[in-house]
Amino acid sequence: MVHAFVMVKAGAGEAESVAGQVRGLASVAEAHVVAGEYDVIAEVDAEEVYGVLDAVASGVQSLAGVSDTKTYVSMDE
Repeated sequence: MVHAFVMVKAGAGEAESVAGQVRGLASVAEAHVVAGEYDVIAEVDAEEVYGVLDAVASGVQSLAGVSDTKTYVSMDE
């Protein structure tokens, strides 16, 4: 199992909406609105790293209001 953290930038005033959409994606375990450089942090679980990449590229990045993402794969087992 691969666990990753996806940082998401949203358009002005769209953080809550983006977080709600992100939470609706099948591979997303949790998503939180945060303060800082990024607006939402999501936790993604997949069988392998390509599943994480697919979840981000086909899922998160395609959502309305998402302007940028950065993905960090956890090294913990």
